[in-house]
Amino acid sequence: MNITTIGLDIAKSIFHLYGINSVGRLLKKKQLQRHQLLKYLANLDASLVVMEACGGANYWAREIMLLGHEVKLISPQYVKPYVKGNKNDYNDAQAIAEAAQRSNMRFVPIKSVEQQDVQNFHRQRERIKKERTALVNQIRGLLAEYGIVIKKGVAAVRRELPRILEDAENGLNTLSRELFAELQDELHALEERFVQCNHRINLMNQDNAVCRRLEGILGIGSITASATYAAVGDGKEFKNGRHFSAWLGLVPGQHSTGGKPVLLGISKRGNSYLRTLYIHGARAVLRYSANKQDRFSRWAQQVLARRGHNKACVAVANKLARIAWVIMARGESYRALV
Repeated sequence: MNITTIGLDIAKSIFHLYGINSVGRLLKKKQLQRHQLLKYLANLDASLVVMEACGGANYWAREIMLLGHEVKLISPQYVKPYVKGNKNDYNDAQAIAEAAQRSNMRFVPIKSVEQQDVQNFHRQRERIKKERTALVNQIRGLLAEYGIVIKKGVAAVRRELPRILEDAENGLNTLSRELFAELQDELHALEERFVQCNHRINLMNQDNAVCRRLEGILGIGSITASATYAAVGDGKEFKNGRHFSAWLGLVPGQHSTGGKPVLLGISKRGNSYLRTLYIHGARAVLRYSANKQDRFSRWAQQVLARRGHNKACVAVANKLARIAWVIMARGESYRALV
């Protein structure tokens, strides 16, 4: 019998392959160097190649698909229960192959190069934002050592720091003013880079039909639309909107036994960055929907009055995620209900 499923444990240099047939019997196990992998797979009959969703997995998935194989990615947390005995690379590859044979296994969507480019850009933007926040906090902390207190937030430091540097009676000497002036220049540079990131995201969205449609949804701006596309593409890997919102961790967790269902807080699974953006969008919807009379705004205000602000934010974010899936997967445009 021919190999039907290949469990592939990938790494930086050494790869371990575990090939089984349709009934799960081992037919081939092999260790390969990085430069040998594609050559070896090119000589095999078309089969299902399965890997853990980890660093480099999307690249290898695209390259292996070009050879005629079907490729799927599995989250490492779903592979772990199938590892037998001590942990080693062959046991990991075997566990991947066995997990892939389960009919109810959940797989991770494979990202295109374009999606990875957008995701890369978002990660750099987040790094710049964290550096800016760290710098602002350092400026506030250092000024406090001189008896000068500034409110929290980038805007407060941006507004107050020039005044502090110009004030000749606040106790700062020449050296300290020079040091704070350098920190101010560094803050300006980070803010310029951050603004450039947002501008480039807007430009990229103009060339992407999915992002343009997503931006039409109430509560979803250019950043959320771009991040959604980077994470899920056209969304067709999900069977419905509830599946997508559950993947984002916006549905209740469950701890039920003995036929007694117990619902907990939201599961917080999946992409935490994207979930945060949807929650922020929901806050904006709740803030500006009070004076609106469309059906979505009225529903949001009813949930707010009934369940409180935090639960209403999650409910609205869940609704936004479901709407976003319809827009992505079905190619429709957002139409507000009156």
